[in-house]
Amino acid sequence: VVEDARNLALYGKATQSDLVENPWSADGHAINAVDGNRDSHYEHGSCTATTLQDDPWWRLDLLDKYVVTSITITNRKDCCPERLDGAEIHIGNSLLNNGNKQCDEIPSIPGGRSLTFKWKKGIPGRYINVVIPGSNRLLTLCEVEVYGYPAPDGEKGLINVALCCCHIIHL
Repeated sequence: VVEDARNLALYGKATQSDLVENPWSADGHAINAVDGNRDSHYEHGSCTATTLQDDPWWRLDLLDKYVVTSITITNRKDCCPERLDGAEIHIGNSLLNNGNKQCDEIPSIPGGRSLTFKWKKGIPGRYINVVIPGSNRLLTLCEVEVYGYPAPDGEKGLINVALCCCHIIHL
């Protein structure tokens, strides 16, 4: 199967646990992370932001089942890049309580940089969740790119057992 070169995130629907309330709250919507723009300055309107809360999350519905082979996440540059440290990436077909298997964890992404997670065998799923576990946390994403291919019929019900094989930091 050949990986689709399209960024699947551009065709999905994004939601998040809450929207930050501040003078720039119009800039923090979930859809900003899938606008095709890696601009990492929050005030430019291309990043998401939740309020301070327990276990904030962001979710992308790919609107169909795919085998995800890589995800690239871009972090905020103008403030607080450490907020994304420890965020978990979940992929699967469950819509309930971020119930999909954790496929990876974001150790740290320098401000304004992007980190790519690749899975050799791919991970089947319709939903991509980014969750920061813990109390009084805030989640900000400046871009999420998803690559993969449509799930063949036999892969739609697979349990997510793939392992991450590598991380690549883009300059």
